[in-house]
Amino acid sequence: MELKRVVVTGLGALTPIGNTVSAYWDGLINGVSGAAPITHFDASKFKTQFACEVKGFDPHEFMDRKEARKVDPFVQYAIASTDEAVKDANLDFDNLNRNRIGVIWGSGIGGLTTFTEEVVNYSKGDGTPRFNPFFIPKMLVDIAPGHISMRYGLRGPNFSAVSACASSTNALIDAFTYIRMGRADVIITGGSEATVNEAGIGGFNAMHALSTRNDDPATASRPFDKDRDGFVSGEGSGAIVLESLEHALARGAKIYAEVVGGGMSADAYHITASHPEGLGAKLAMTMAIQDAEMDFSDIDYINVHGTSTPVGDISETKAIVDLFGEHAYNLNISSTKSMTGHLLGAAGAIESIASILAVKNDIVPPTINHFTDDPQIDSKLNFTFNKAQKRVVNAALSNTFGFGGHNATVIVKKYKA
Repeated sequence: MELKRVVVTGLGALTPIGNTVSAYWDGLINGVSGAAPITHFDASKFKTQFACEVKGFDPHEFMDRKEARKVDPFVQYAIASTDEAVKDANLDFDNLNRNRIGVIWGSGIGGLTTFTEEVVNYSKGDGTPRFNPFFIPKMLVDIAPGHISMRYGLRGPNFSAVSACASSTNALIDAFTYIRMGRADVIITGGSEATVNEAGIGGFNAMHALSTRNDDPATASRPFDKDRDGFVSGEGSGAIVLESLEHALARGAKIYAEVVGGGMSADAYHITASHPEGLGAKLAMTMAIQDAEMDFSDIDYINVHGTSTPVGDISETKAIVDLFGEHAYNLNISSTKSMTGHLLGAAGAIESIASILAVKNDIVPPTINHFTDDPQIDSKLNFTFNKAQKRVVNAALSNTFGFGGHNATVIVKKYKA
């Protein structure tokens, strides 16, 4: 069976540093921090009082008030980014086979805002069960691709990938696989998350996973810095239109880049901590490079998972050095989470978009907030600290890792006919 080539023809983004793809990319290359005091709720009694929230978002620009009340914010975000991606790809569904167009979406937690509100309201009552009739469908993780498919009448493959913070990269790999196997012509993929709420911040605080740098939120996300103290919670969405090359060419679509490989693995080590030697990360990257039929030296840029946690940053860099050898020092590496915070299940989507745009524009976005080298991290690696760098990026690799030991890696490269 001859596998089909898969290309990127549309992008959409709603992020803490920009509510469109162009605004997001401008924020990335200019090193803008999206972290600020929390406005979604009163966080004054929480250990962490800041996050990377989406700013200036009005769901009524994308749906009427009645519809907006029926969906959780993570679905509102998904619809907003998808609308942009569909428009960007110039998809005219009336002239396409909707049976061959699918939606494969990722979210790590889904409707946590809805769940929190409904349970809190019940606990404040007299015990009489009074729940919103949309409670269950609003909180389901798989409801986002359901709404997207109904919005456009898309009847192809439709489901969610759930692998904690690796979710949307797993979704992207699934979409890539379905298209290259000929099971769909077009798939809208990506991920969304909306967990900047009492349960999300409180829960991650209880795990000691979040930064508590309340005196300086803008510099709190410090991947690979000696004084990093945890990740910064983020929210938002990223949407990517994947299409078989032949389908894209037939309709005259513009092409951003080609998706060429994906790798997935498990650490089989710990429910939250990554393997200290990065064995799962190394395996996922190896599988992606093999899947792409590329050499290690073909990779120019790695958008790392790089969450700003004490253990995770070290294990990922160990995996890179161990896998790439001397070529590791020719790579540009950066963690865009230093700017966006950690979007959990949506991280892979917006970071894949960053990787696609790095390939398209030959610019590597920076890792901001670097002040002090960590002696446990190889200082010869180029982490693209504090300032974007121009270089030819023929191929980029994006890593995302999730609680439970889930690892996912995707590779994109310049499209050549």
